[in-house]
Amino acid sequence: MKHLKFMAFAAAALLLFGACKQKQEAPLEQTSDNIYQFTVLNGVDDTVSLGDYQGKVLLVVNTATQCGFTPQYTELQNLYDRYHAQGFEVLDFPCNQFGEQAPGSYDDIHGFCTGTYNITFPQMAKLDVNGDSAAALFTWLKAQAPFGGFDTTDRIGAYLDQMFRAQDSLYDQSADIKWNFTKFLIDRKGNVVRRFEPTAKAAEIEAAVKALL
Repeated sequence: MKHLKFMAFAAAALLLFGACKQKQEAPLEQTSDNIYQFTVLNGVDDTVSLGDYQGKVLLVVNTATQCGFTPQYTELQNLYDRYHAQGFEVLDFPCNQFGEQAPGSYDDIHGFCTGTYNITFPQMAKLDVNGDSAAALFTWLKAQAPFGGFDTTDRIGAYLDQMFRAQDSLYDQSADIKWNFTKFLIDRKGNVVRRFEPTAKAAEIEAAVKALL
């Protein structure tokens, strides 16, 4: 069953990569060198200043509810449970750009995530992460931590690299986010420390979080 689910995910990626692919963006001209310059919308469309998270270690994630990687919500919640008291936050940004795998309203998405995965970390309004409609936050994040490639020693990583390269031989030269559950790790001073692709192992992410706490 897991194999069938992954193959369905892979087929959707292959068909939709061309539609989702965007040209590489020029580096963003920054007015600040940290994440605290940005505001986002929460689930009821109230403005949230990321300056409210000063002094925290942050993991910023673009997510989807109907993706092969959706079970990573469990891993994210486990991280949040273990380290929230030490100053760790997960900031969840649903995104429907990849295979339209985050359909529905915020209430639909949030209801699914709280009901199925019992998430308690902040979940923001749905947004775009690539292209002309990309949120300023994600344009900045990509400029700070461009795509570094999939781990091709990993079976799924190797498959994704082969699949995307078949669509665009230079796909890895773009800083764009490639798929759901890409993660950016931010230190207590608001600087981007690491970018993790969706295939990154939970233990690797946890070790990087612990090193910053």
